[in-house]
Formats: sequence, C-alpha cells, structure tokens
Amino acid sequence: MLGSKKISLCRDSVYESFFKDHAKSLRNFLFVKFGDKDLSEDLVQEAFIKLWENCNKVNPDTAKSFLYKIAINTGISNKRHDQVKFKYQNIIVHQKKSADMETPEFIMEEMEFNEKVKRIISSLPDRQREVFILNRIEKKTYKEIAQLLDISVKAVEKLMHKALLKIRSVIGNK
Repeated sequence: MLGSKKISLCRDSVYESFFKDHAKSLRNFLFVKFGDKDLSEDLVQEAFIKLWENCNKVNPDTAKSFLYKIAINTGISNKRHDQVKFKYQNIIVHQKKSADMETPEFIMEEMEFNEKVKRIISSLPDRQREVFILNRIEKKTYKEIAQLLDISVKAVEKLMHKALLKIRSVIGNK
C-alpha cells in the first residue's frame, strides 16, 4: 500500500518493475527444475503473460507465488505432453520395423491401419490420449495413472472409457 492507494500490477511501471525484479530468478529456478534453457525462457514469458492477464485479480503481495506456480504447472504440463508424444512416436517406429518381414500386401494394410490408429489417438482430447497411452501402451494401472496425473481413479476410468468408445467407433467404421 502506498498511502491510501493500493499498488496495482496493472500499472505499466509496477508491472515492469516486478518483471525486472523477478524474471531472471524465475528463469534460473525453472532452468534448474527442468534443465532446459529454451523451455525456461518460454515458461517465464507464459507466466508473465498470465500475470498480466490477471493483474486485477492477483494481489501484489502474492504475485511472486502466483508467477512461480503458473510457470511450474505449465512446465510440468509441457513435459508430460512431450513424454507422451515421444513414447507414442517410439511405439510407431518400433511397430514399423517389425512389419518389414511381412508380405507387401500385409505391410500396406498394416501401414494404413497404423495411420488410422495414429490419427484416432491424435484426435483424442489431451487427457484421454494421455490416459489411453499410459494404460494401453505403457501398461500402467488406473491407480498409477491417477497418481501420475494427480486425478482420481474414477476420473481415469471415465477418460479411458471415453477414449475407447471413440477409438472403437472409428475403427469399427472402416
């Protein structure tokens, strides 16, 4: 508080000063946490954008914790998404290598089917896709998935059910 007026992060000078005071330490913290300089830069930018978008809602006294929480959560989400993408790509590559020993017709049909499955899985909403891959590809139990994603087992069951319904409906309609 300055006098009787509340300091607002929505004022350019206050926001700029806050940015100068905290951007470098946040970037360093994120680099240590995630080990990726480019990701750290991106997360700092995203966190400060969110702070600016919510400047009327965020109390200046809690702005630093808001900033760090947004950056960490965004970073974790990005890492989860990258892990799922990476594992899914490795599975497709592995399946392709094992198909090299089949007849040309079989290889063509398998490639078409794999592309169809890939498109279906890619079209699933993020959480459904993540749960499906963790369960069916990585062989994790619903309980393990719930712990990994910090959601309830019931939520995992619902997400998996919806994913399977979507996949079955598309594959069933050749």
